Amino acid sequence: MSLLSATDLAVFDGPERLVAPLSIALHPGEPLVILGETGSGKSLFAQALMGTLPAGLSARGRVEVAGRSLDAARPGDFRGLWGREIAVLPQEPWLSLDPLMRAARQVAETHRLVRGLPRAEAQARARADLAALGLRGAEAKLPHELSGGMAQRVAVAAARAGGARIVVADEPTKGLDARRRDDVAALLMAEVGAGGGLIVITHDLAFARRLGGRLIVLRAGEAVETGATAQVLAAPAAAYTAELIAADPETWPRRPESPPGRTVLQGEGLAVARGGRELFRDVSVAAQAGRILGVSGPSGCGKSTLGDVMLGLHRPAAGRVQRSESRATAFQKLYQDPVAAFPPRRALGRTLADVARAAGEPPARIEALMARLSLRPALLDRHPGAVSGGELQRLSLLRVLLMRPAFLFADEPTSRLDPITQAQMIRLLVETAERDGCALMLVSHDRALVEAISDATLDLGAPGDAPIRKEPSHV
Repeated sequence: MSLLSATDLAVFDGPERLVAPLSIALHPGEPLVILGETGSGKSLFAQALMGTLPAGLSARGRVEVAGRSLDAARPGDFRGLWGREIAVLPQEPWLSLDPLMRAARQVAETHRLVRGLPRAEAQARARADLAALGLRGAEAKLPHELSGGMAQRVAVAAARAGGARIVVADEPTKGLDARRRDDVAALLMAEVGAGGGLIVITHDLAFARRLGGRLIVLRAGEAVETGATAQVLAAPAAAYTAELIAADPETWPRRPESPPGRTVLQGEGLAVARGGRELFRDVSVAAQAGRILGVSGPSGCGKSTLGDVMLGLHRPAAGRVQRSESRATAFQKLYQDPVAAFPPRRALGRTLADVARAAGEPPARIEALMARLSLRPALLDRHPGAVSGGELQRLSLLRVLLMRPAFLFADEPTSRLDPITQAQMIRLLVETAERDGCALMLVSHDRALVEAISDATLDLGAPGDAPIRKEPSHV
């Protein structure tokens, strides 16, 4: 007997069909994984299941859950299921966390108000949930004090705390290293093992293999392959599925080293501490034009903070940073969470036009970059919440490229992208370094990716560990 079923569920933007009619059945103890490239309709399908589609989009079809048959065209009818029957983990943790509420309280509140636990028990359960995800000591932190990976794990704990039998998780492992990815998988699978249901939208092949269950592969809103996850990933029948698997960074050839260029930015003897805990010390890096420095390490080790120190966005506890470029806009950041790069209530095209005007660039350059980044012009009329995470990440890169940066700090720039789109994005970043002479500092939890494209690497390891550099030491 299924926990949830959908019959001919489709998504529309006015007359345009974004997701073709798709029928699914979610059974107790068997995860359902939806895999596909960015913009394929994975998240839209999940939002239609929940009745949470962005304004302007609509759904058709029927959803059956908890003995109720619901019309997808009437999303208000789904509201009574939220938190109690179905819990959702959004793609962006910043959209699901209260910015003024500390981590443990966010999780405890769900235990108390949705599950109905007494206050003391709810607080104890919240602390245990966070500890299970490697967040012991982060209970009193606000969302802005957490790394992207840490915020994602807090969001996982909060979504699961309500006791809903069905969890819909949209890209729950983006920005997480392999160990934390497995921790999230174990936490989500705990509910499945108890007879619950789990729907996961992901582009993470290793995570899909870890979950098992059933798999649906989407492309351009159409299901191209379905079957047992292990079987599909081991022997794909569809050419597109095989292309997804082949695009994994583990298979990438190593990029030839670029010759040294002029030093654009240099940090010497840098040390950083947060919340009384030292993240790293004695880190020295020099960014040179046309070269790539790859920075890796587990979530929370200070990768993003190092980039912010280089940009002057965070003050180091020790050391100094020197710039050889006087133009303020020459130093740019590609954010780990692209929602941070755009005003939420303005059309994307209007924001990009303002950036182009400030940079002295003609409107035609936006059009050229849209084509270069494989972005549809129609996206410019939408607000940030109405495009996929991968599309928003590429639009973030477009925003940065309009400024013609001399130094670019790319903070987990592919964490929302499927393997195929990730490879395209990385090629564009490499091209930006090589063709435009930009010094690129790339932060990623994916060591295979970092090793494949970097001229030099820096592994920060766990907080407090000595950094590991691989020569050459400059980029």
